[in-house]
Amino acid sequence: MSNYEYIISSLPFLTTDYSYDEGKDFDYVISEIRRDLSDKDAQALDFLLEGFRPDSLGPDFYARALRHPEKFLREYFRFDLNLRNAKVRFLNQELGRDPDMDVVSGKGDDMEDMDLDIDLYRFRPGEFEEAAKVDSVLARTDLLSREKGLDDITWEKVDSLGLFHYFDLTSVLSYVAKLHIVDRWLSLDEEAGRELFRKLVQEVRGTFKGVDFKDK
Repeated sequence: MSNYEYIISSLPFLTTDYSYDEGKDFDYVISEIRRDLSDKDAQALDFLLEGFRPDSLGPDFYARALRHPEKFLREYFRFDLNLRNAKVRFLNQELGRDPDMDVVSGKGDDMEDMDLDIDLYRFRPGEFEEAAKVDSVLARTDLLSREKGLDDITWEKVDSLGLFHYFDLTSVLSYVAKLHIVDRWLSLDEEAGRELFRKLVQEVRGTFKGVDFKDK
């Protein structure tokens, strides 16, 4: 059985300047989390990590993600698919190409008839609630500002998926999804990465000490 309270109370492994402790990194934190997860929960964590690898994100992966028994993973990758397709459509528009070129729809020669039809399941009108926000951010001319804006939207989505989850698998997966964003920004822009780390620290402390906790 997973020890969720211990995992959450032990996170994050940070120094006072909001960075990894010396000799520790994203993979180290993940290994510490995995140590206290059950085999079943560790498999869910591995699925989330698989989705962080760009080479994994094809129709087959999203078909599996949208059928996953863990609601957080279904909804997170539902959002991720919409976000990635929105970015592809924006780029196509900028290049004067067919808007749907290279969009992941779930249809293709590599998909069997029995597999989930992502296009019908995923893109019903109004399902992508963040569409207007994403379009607005994509219209920004500054590349770093654009990336930060998209990650802010992703962070907000993870917050909504983790709402009212404090000491369970969803809370752990939510933390890892946010840590993945932080880790990327530590390499892109250290100052921005540390600010996100600071935000994540406050959220974790607030979860453990209660909703009235105030970081000092």
